[in-house]
Amino acid sequence: MPRAVVCRELGPPESLRLESFASRPLAPGEVRVALRAAGINFPDILMAAGEYQLKPELPFTPGMEAAGDVVDVGDVRGVAVGDRVIVRMRHGAYADEAVVTRSQLTPLPSNFDYAEGATFLAAHGTAYHALVDRGQVQVGEILLVHGAGGGVGLAAVEIGKLLGATVIAAASSQEKLEAARARGADHGVLYSREPFRDAVKRITQGRGVDIVFDPVGGEVFENSVRCIAWGARLLVIGFTGGIGLARTNLILMKGASVLGVRAGEAVRKDPALGEARMAALSAWAEAGKVRPHVSHRVLLENYASAMRLLIERKAIGRVALVME
Repeated sequence: MPRAVVCRELGPPESLRLESFASRPLAPGEVRVALRAAGINFPDILMAAGEYQLKPELPFTPGMEAAGDVVDVGDVRGVAVGDRVIVRMRHGAYADEAVVTRSQLTPLPSNFDYAEGATFLAAHGTAYHALVDRGQVQVGEILLVHGAGGGVGLAAVEIGKLLGATVIAAASSQEKLEAARARGADHGVLYSREPFRDAVKRITQGRGVDIVFDPVGGEVFENSVRCIAWGARLLVIGFTGGIGLARTNLILMKGASVLGVRAGEAVRKDPALGEARMAALSAWAEAGKVRPHVSHRVLLENYASAMRLLIERKAIGRVALVME
């Protein structure tokens, strides 16, 4: 019988349970996918704790993205048994199989394995929406990427370079900075070495940066406002470091903009954005220009320890659950 990680009570990863379930028959328009890997994202952890904006009814299975093989098709065109696919979900990916609609499937890039496919669209989709749709990065601009050793941070480094920006990567360890440099970062800033706002001013010779990509929040956001150029855009991706307080006087003085980034919600409001994003990311992936960095591949039954890798900031890039 297939297995799934189930949240029956809100709490830490250790409160989740691995349970078996019976496969159900397909309804018209549905597709069954045997999942081979699932990506772990911070929203999964927040959702299981009841701290995310989306609060599914209990019980539910976490997981926003996966990859696998189509094994059964209802009355659906454009997909066939044997297709290798990426599966996009709001939750439900930590499982051996998933029943989804055709619109939730994307072909797995031919040069990706399942773990890479399962960790591609959430991070790279967020980075693309932030830098292209919201930040409108221009060639020659200077981009500061916080949390550059994380999955979405590395994706932002990679896409920022493709867009022609000069990228300053800020991270918490030398190893993470090396991963960012391997993805194209022009400069690296180690948080523990010096205040990053001083480092940015030094690197830019006092000019400041044009775009801030911030999935961290807290003091990172507050200090970012102190090292921006005129007309800068501050992209608020998340708040893993807490909720930051905007220095509104500095935002005014710099003619800056603060832009919220919700890649999934933006597509639900405007599906055309999602189509353009998917086309660009798929083309870049097939051309070998973007690829997730998967630092850990963990068996499904070890889901709690895998989620802890993100909580404890031990991952570089992405963590994938893999199914036997």
